[in-house]
Amino acid sequence: MFTGIIETLGSVTNIVKEKDNIHLTVRSNFTNELKIDQSVAHNGVCLTVVAIENDEYTVTAIKETLEKTNIGNLLILDTINLERGMKLGDRLDGHIVQGHVDQTGICTNILKEKGSTIFTFEYNTTTNNITIEKGSITINGVSLTVINSKKNQFSVAIIPYTFDNTTFKHINMGDNVNLEFDVIGKYINKLTNF
Repeated sequence: MFTGIIETLGSVTNIVKEKDNIHLTVRSNFTNELKIDQSVAHNGVCLTVVAIENDEYTVTAIKETLEKTNIGNLLILDTINLERGMKLGDRLDGHIVQGHVDQTGICTNILKEKGSTIFTFEYNTTTNNITIEKGSITINGVSLTVINSKKNQFSVAIIPYTFDNTTFKHINMGDNVNLEFDVIGKYINKLTNF
């Protein structure tokens, strides 16, 4: 389980395809604190550490993950958001994030305002995922509050700190992002649609 508060940025240093899987090697400043079998969220995707060497570690993304996320689009030298699993007893500064991406979305607008940046995203509604005004959403692993919620799109307002310390500074219009909708909202939506 995660909180959506990004710990650090990592850099993809190697990508190896094996059958339907890809093995990503990532350089991060917390690699020396990791261990094999530990979960780390990569742009919001929970992946298991399978190897560690010096300041780099490797994770494996299987076909299911590659079909539902943008992990398969990563290239060597790409920067990614990283968050280690939550410690029991820590503050929950973001919201409950599972690291199980529901689908991807497309950035359709970026509006720079005085003191913040508004990003708008569209998503396919056939999966029945929804957003609500002032509800939670996770974009590339970042816990955010929804503004301007509509049937197939929503916006988020990014403060300068988040912009500077996550991959939001690299998102452009037309980019594909990972979306994890609020787990509580997903349960309520499922219960009311029986």
